[in-house]
Amino acid sequence: MFREAAEAPAVVARLLVANSPLVQALGAALRANPPRAVVTCARGSSDHAATYAKYLIETATGVLTSSAALSVSSVYAAEPKLKGVLYLAISQSGKSPDLLAAVEAAKQAGALVVALVNDETSPLAGLADHVLPLHAGPEISVAATKSYIAALTGIAQLVAAWSQDTALEKALEELPAILSHAWTLDWAPASDRLRSATNLYVLGRGVGFGIAQEAALKFKETCGLHAEAFSAAEVLHGPMALVQRGFPVLVFAQEDQSQVSVLELSQDLQARGVDVMLAGGGSGPGVLPTVKTHPNLEPIARIQSFYRMANALSILRGHDPDKPPHLNKVTETI
Repeated sequence: MFREAAEAPAVVARLLVANSPLVQALGAALRANPPRAVVTCARGSSDHAATYAKYLIETATGVLTSSAALSVSSVYAAEPKLKGVLYLAISQSGKSPDLLAAVEAAKQAGALVVALVNDETSPLAGLADHVLPLHAGPEISVAATKSYIAALTGIAQLVAAWSQDTALEKALEELPAILSHAWTLDWAPASDRLRSATNLYVLGRGVGFGIAQEAALKFKETCGLHAEAFSAAEVLHGPMALVQRGFPVLVFAQEDQSQVSVLELSQDLQARGVDVMLAGGGSGPGVLPTVKTHPNLEPIARIQSFYRMANALSILRGHDPDKPPHLNKVTETI
């Protein structure tokens, strides 16, 4: 896990160059024939990348974006009405049966299928109308790291080309260097504080919510630590009832319109005696070092720093981050 996560800057540099002509052509096609909606199709870490895609696509293009329930096709054999829809399938392996069934149903229903997939020889790549390879290379650790960062980057590159966002395109050129910097940041205070924890919340908002979901998954699968991800707005409803003095909360923030509300929540939690670890904005105790970039890319930098901390925390808690119990690299859900 450590070695593969450290490869992310090189993976991103490779992806940005190799996929540039593909996303420019696809972006032009989407502008010429705008989809009536976008449907994302993914499981696990890839589905957390799909959460990022939802916020990025809706805020950049205004096109409604929703996640597919894969069992609708794989279990219930329902026929979706997807004519004129962009169907965005995201997968490291491109082999899960339920994902493939959903993609096949989408194609038959008239959707335009775009696959972000690491294995270019996979069945998913064969089904897609357009393939955007992740270029992550072999990923042996069960815990996805560099392939997840590649998926986020691929989504950002596609949306930048589609919406002709020159500021985002320029920031993407600098992302490999940003990730290299993010990898060096010291999040040891967080791993020290979570070494004996039994539960925690991970919070994010907007384009940062997807990495909160991803971090919560990594806590569970690599550290044996029960973690739940919530929107920094949604947590104020039912979940807040469990938050007591000393309860650990990891908060991700990025420097966009959501930052003020996220920082206000962090301050409120700290005033209640909650053990807040804040990544992004603010100052003082509990603030983790972060690197600044375009707000839509800051979540990618945050999760890179997190991966290094999660790997260390897994070892501190007596786990093997590369071999989580009861899990396989390719989960063949039906």
